[in-house]
Amino acid sequence: MRIHVLQHIELEHPGSIRDWARERGHPLAYTRFYLKESLPGTESFDLLLIMGGPMNIYEEERYPWLAAEKKLIRAAVEAGKGVLGICLGSQLIADALGGKVTANPLPEIGWFPVIWNEAAGADPLFAGFPRESVVFHWHYDTFSVLPPGAKLLAASAGCRQQAYVVGDRVVGLQFHLENTAELLRGYVEECGGELVRSDYVQTPEELLGHPEYAAFCQMWMELFLDRLEERILGGGSGV
Repeated sequence: MRIHVLQHIELEHPGSIRDWARERGHPLAYTRFYLKESLPGTESFDLLLIMGGPMNIYEEERYPWLAAEKKLIRAAVEAGKGVLGICLGSQLIADALGGKVTANPLPEIGWFPVIWNEAAGADPLFAGFPRESVVFHWHYDTFSVLPPGAKLLAASAGCRQQAYVVGDRVVGLQFHLENTAELLRGYVEECGGELVRSDYVQTPEELLGHPEYAAFCQMWMELFLDRLEERILGGGSGV
């Protein structure tokens, strides 16, 4: 399975997704916007992976490549490709497909549980996940209105819309399941000034003090990717 990664900043790379792809022999190609690299055509990949970043989906004047990125996302969906967006990536998919992205009532940074709903339990991509899963968050905005045809999959106390699916192979996750110890240390080192303790913002010590949460997240991500791989390579209806 050919995977193309849209990476917005050097810090936010695919983490455990990269490890999963290497173990299974799936080639990874990149568009690193911070290096002004070009976007691919949809014929060159089977799965488009859209990572996070500190920019907002509406900052096209400051980041002109956002418009082209959204155009590629729409084209990938229309072509029946697999599309997975994480954090900012999930917001970009939502915006590109006609949803709405706005500021979340409060920032959500740290390890907090999401609750998977019945739609998630009925979807083979997520079936069997613990109904309450502690996952990693670092966001200020969220997809406040889902794209047409999208199904909401999860919510948290701090953010009522945490995950969605469009069709059978387009998925947006507001939270992170891909984080490794290296990624977590990088977040704290580069962005630790944002960690002012509040109801939904944890301290650096709390972020780095739960390797067991990271291990579970990586396990769930691998399970999800195995299922998504089977769905993409097995064909089917797409959206």
